Amino acid sequence: MIHVCPLSRLDETVTRTGAAHVLSVINLGTPVALPASVARDNHLFVGFNDIVAPQDGLIHPAAEHVDAILGFVRRWPREAPLVVHCFAGISRSTASAYIAACALSPYRDEAAIAQALRVSSPVATPNALLVALADAALGRQGRMVAAVAAIGRGREAMENEPFEIVLD
Repeated sequence: MIHVCPLSRLDETVTRTGAAHVLSVINLGTPVALPASVARDNHLFVGFNDIVAPQDGLIHPAAEHVDAILGFVRRWPREAPLVVHCFAGISRSTASAYIAACALSPYRDEAAIAQALRVSSPVATPNALLVALADAALGRQGRMVAAVAAIGRGREAMENEPFEIVLD
């Protein structure tokens, strides 16, 4: 099970779910107070801005970010849930959770995973560049990109509610 939340609800989500691993996808330099129940070795901080194209002074999602995310989720033993968060729980974290679900379920249809994401979160708007980079890394031949485009932009919100993605 993968749980997604905003930074403001990280401690609460980890406590409620019993998660042992946390993936932080958030601006470089943003302080993340890791819950005491999560071992430092079970946390990955990937720092980049929530943008879909290079911009001066900002860090855009790149292949090395996707590689780090994939490496972390593939090492996750799945004995306890994983929590993925960004600042608002809307874009970087939902893209990362979608990427994790695609990576851990290589034969599952990308569109089905994207639809499950939309059902779980009407607010989710996965970062399109992060998804495109992962699509290439996973050899999904554009299917991840098309699936996320098909679910469209989520409902406007300042912050998402915690939600979960079930892995098959």
